[in-house]
Amino acid sequence: MILLARHGETQENKERRFMGQKDVPLNDTGRAQAVELGERVREEGIVALYASPLARARETADIVGGMIGLEPRLDPRLMEVAVGTWEDRLKDDIERDDPEGWAAFRAGGEDWRFPGGESLSEQQERVIAALVDITQAHELPALVVCHRGAIRCALAHTHNRGLDTYHEWEVPNGALIRL
Repeated sequence: MILLARHGETQENKERRFMGQKDVPLNDTGRAQAVELGERVREEGIVALYASPLARARETADIVGGMIGLEPRLDPRLMEVAVGTWEDRLKDDIERDDPEGWAAFRAGGEDWRFPGGESLSEQQERVIAALVDITQAHELPALVVCHRGAIRCALAHTHNRGLDTYHEWEVPNGALIRL
């Protein structure tokens, strides 16, 4: 079994700002969410811990790993989607300034590509490859600390409508999801 966890909150999350692959730390709420996550997984028998190398996921995994006695293994394939020109922009501003682009993003689907960035299908391909490798390592149950987009890609992969379901998955900061 693989458990997917979203990193704790950042100031950018609070502001509703696209981070993409920008390296930002957790805020105090996010560090508290990481401790809560560690408490939730203590009894899961986790034998392997993986994380995106981005600071917000790495910091969450470091806190959880300290609580369960594991060092996170960093895998760049678990990183958030590259959002291109939308990086560091407020979601409300994008919705106002580029309503057509925002509507296309909200529709999701395998053909959606962030302007100057990555497509959802490209992100899904690398995330699924990482999860397959984790499964084939036979060190289960494993905890994977990553990002909302990565988790949405993994969940969409399990659905017959695929990436058309991308925005249907609620994944709050600190969420824990069983695959």
